[in-house]
Amino acid sequence: MHEQTWRGPRSVERRRRGGRRGAIAAAAAMTIALMTAGAPAPASASAAAAPRPDSVQQGLNALVRDGQPAALASVADREGRTRTYTAGVGDLATGAKVPRDGQVRIGSNTKTFTAVVVLQLVGEGRIALDAKVDTYLPGLVRGKGVDGRRITVRQLLQHTSGIPEYGAHISDEDMRDRYFEPRDLVDIALEDEAEFAPGEKWGYSNTNYVLAGLIVQKVTGRPLAEEMDRRIMQRLGLRHTYFPAPGDKTIREPHPKGYARSSAGSTPRDFTEVDPSAGWAAGQLISTNSDLNRFFTALLDGRLLPAAQLAQMRTTVPVGDTGSHYGLGLMSRQLSCGGVYWGHGGDLVGYETRGGVTDDGRAVNVAVTSIPPDEAGMKGVQKVVDTAFCR
Repeated sequence: MHEQTWRGPRSVERRRRGGRRGAIAAAAAMTIALMTAGAPAPASASAAAAPRPDSVQQGLNALVRDGQPAALASVADREGRTRTYTAGVGDLATGAKVPRDGQVRIGSNTKTFTAVVVLQLVGEGRIALDAKVDTYLPGLVRGKGVDGRRITVRQLLQHTSGIPEYGAHISDEDMRDRYFEPRDLVDIALEDEAEFAPGEKWGYSNTNYVLAGLIVQKVTGRPLAEEMDRRIMQRLGLRHTYFPAPGDKTIREPHPKGYARSSAGSTPRDFTEVDPSAGWAAGQLISTNSDLNRFFTALLDGRLLPAAQLAQMRTTVPVGDTGSHYGLGLMSRQLSCGGVYWGHGGDLVGYETRGGVTDDGRAVNVAVTSIPPDEAGMKGVQKVVDTAFCR
């Protein structure tokens, strides 16, 4: 759920401090580190005469050759025609097939769902984007250089608050059995100093979205999971997307197993069943590639937010010097064939997902069953997304 190189997220879960890699900070570190990938090389004249191999399937096969246990994708064209893909095995112990469009933990894609709920409440006049966090959570956000009286809701959603990241203190092993209350996560974050003054720059922090989720609960008087389900999943008919209940470590529907790897050549460890509470509003959801495509398509089509709030969501700031931009829980990334796509991406130990939609209606989402342990692996996943959009 976080980023690396320039102290931003690396995915939306991983940051390193003192040599210790936290499951949430690790993921965070990845989301922003993957940016553009080169377009596939054009076919030669001789190759054009033969049936052209499917470039998406080839890309997934390459991810498996490079060490991913499994890779899955869902690709929808401008007319809404969808094709799903799989590669690898769904269970390394048994060799079971990968379930087509199987469920996975979608990590920081959860942030976009949380942002949508907040912005719906903005449209209803119940939350103000430029109100201070203390307006809704009085006295909660106080720390070393951190003060909720100086930070706005908008800065939470856009990662310009300077609030520190809690994920660096939570390891993969912590997530197997430990349940974290949302306020536990805030307390962990506030042990560290502010990253920067509010509004000074952009810096990814899962803590921002935990606070956004707490604001939703304070304003509505209802659990975040319930509001998310009523306002998004039921409204769009996302039948395979859900917020796991406290204590639920399982994945309900057919799914490939998720694995953790400490390095490219290390033995994968089964991390399918974990307590995802360390992600909460920043990363707890389970979904499928096809459901994510439906969600992001509906969002960009204006079916979830009034025009004014969708415009705010798409108002972005640069993500370092990557060429990508971050809005309110929504990112734009450049395509090698020109233009951009809108989405988020996410990791939670065992799984990584990448993808989004273009303004002209194309939708792509790719999932793999381990968080890539190095930059080459991260770029490999991103390249498949780029290939699917640009072929």
